[in-house]
Amino acid sequence: MQIQTVGILSPGDMGQAIAAVLNEHGLKTIAALDERSERTRQLAASANIQDVGSLKQLVIESDVVLSVLVPAAATEAAEQVAEVIGSTGKRILYADCNAISPQKVKSIAHIIESKGGQFVDASIIGPPPRVPNRTRIYASGKQAVELQQLRDYGLDIRAIGNEIGNASGLKMCYAALTKGLTAIGTELLISAHRLGLDEQLWDEVSTSQPELAKILSRSIPSMTPKAHRWIGEMEEIAETFEALELTERIFQGAADVYRLVKETSLGKETPEESDRDRALGDIITTLSQESLRVKNQKN
Repeated sequence: MQIQTVGILSPGDMGQAIAAVLNEHGLKTIAALDERSERTRQLAASANIQDVGSLKQLVIESDVVLSVLVPAAATEAAEQVAEVIGSTGKRILYADCNAISPQKVKSIAHIIESKGGQFVDASIIGPPPRVPNRTRIYASGKQAVELQQLRDYGLDIRAIGNEIGNASGLKMCYAALTKGLTAIGTELLISAHRLGLDEQLWDEVSTSQPELAKILSRSIPSMTPKAHRWIGEMEEIAETFEALELTERIFQGAADVYRLVKETSLGKETPEESDRDRALGDIITTLSQESLRVKNQKN
């Protein structure tokens, strides 16, 4: 199969950046924007994604559909696409690029393949691919080689075997490290703020763990507008580890940290609204004070 048209579910921050790269390298990208928000429409327009209106029309026109959603939406989206595949007989390649557990991606593969579609397990590691060589998309499953066609159009696609679940499993382990560390760093810095030890703790971390200080200085400011999406990702990691007979509680706690951030003014910003130059200390102060205020209001 020669890929000529790529359907994007959905053109959010990551999806529209992927589409922009593909468009720049000569592929056509489309999205179903009926009933979508004005922000999503603006993101799609900025990436030159063509609006085909309905999901049915997206499936009909696409050679491959890239599902790039919050984890909670992954199964429902696959069910909707599978229904269209079944009713139209359109044979497409469906790549689930969401941060979900290996067991969930296997169930989604069954949903798509049972209606006649082809399936690839894919996972995105790195930021939206606006800068070359910073974002990898790992792919597994028998159809992974088909998805590798997108390497000719600006994406770094890396096939890692024929087993559905490998790509998602890699994402779960990697995100457990990176986003798990960000959650731990956020909580301990809020704790230091409430103890009145902000300056002393940061001086110690900067002196004894300078590389860690650099990581937290970079990761926490970029996390706040994405915290609402990371809640589900931490829950998927918890389910992954529980299925491997390891503790899930670490990442249930990480999900709680991101819930805390989500309820603050910083958590309610979009990535476009977020000020990347905010000082880390100011961010922690805001998170500490506003999360207490939210908790007190709920009580």
